[in-house]
Amino acid sequence: MSSAKDCKSKVVRRLRRRRTIRTNIYGTAEKPRLTVCRSHKNIYCQLIDDSQGKTLASSSAGLKDLKGKLEGSSSNCAAAAVVGADIAEKAQKLGVENIQFDRNGYKFHGRVKALADAAREAGLKF
Repeated sequence: MSSAKDCKSKVVRRLRRRRTIRTNIYGTAEKPRLTVCRSHKNIYCQLIDDSQGKTLASSSAGLKDLKGKLEGSSSNCAAAAVVGADIAEKAQKLGVENIQFDRNGYKFHGRVKALADAAREAGLKF
C-alpha cells in the first residue's frame, strides 16, 4: 500500500519533468505545441501558439462529438487514440502539419503514447 508521501513525491517528480520539458518546447503559429493532460477519467489535448498565448484547437475524451466513437470507457488507450486522431483532423483544418509534442511530464507510454501514435497516423509530424 502506498502512502501519501509516495504519491506526493510522484507528483513532484512529474512537475519537475514538466518544467524541464517546457524550457525546451515553445509553440508558434507555424509549429504549435500539442500538450497532453490526463486524468483518471479522461485525456485532454490542446494545440497552443505560445507566441500569442492562444489555444488553436482542443480535444478530449469527454466531448459529445467523440462519445459515439468511444467504446465503453473514456479512460483507456482506445479513447486516447480517438482523441489523437481528432486533434490531428482539427490541426489539418487549420493548415498545421508540423507540431511540437509536449507530454506535460507524463511518461511516454500507455494513453500518452496512444494519443501521439494516432496523431502521427492521422498526418501530424513531430
